[in-house]
Amino acid sequence: MALNEVQKEYHMTEVTLISPSDRPLQPLIEAALMNEVRLLEAGKRQTEQRLRDFEAQFDMVTADFVRRYAADEIEETLETIEWLGEYRLAQTIQEKLDTLKGIRFAH
Repeated sequence: MALNEVQKEYHMTEVTLISPSDRPLQPLIEAALMNEVRLLEAGKRQTEQRLRDFEAQFDMVTADFVRRYAADEIEETLETIEWLGEYRLAQTIQEKLDTLKGIRFAH
């Protein structure tokens, strides 16, 4: 690997589940994970719509807003705080989605 290349480090977490029931756990866990993904995707759509609303209201894309906000070029108002909050929420939701979608069952 060249010195200027970035190596992404991956960490794996393993979980062991024990149940007093004879019922297979994998289908239940898969269904719960799929349901959580659906809920997060719905939240992501709502958050993305809110970001588009702020972009239209301020005539600025979110990436430019965040950069300018960090540089103290944007006045802090209730609306700009809400916009920043929606941006951070979108990031958190995406991180959770990536984590959940990356789960695999070992056999």
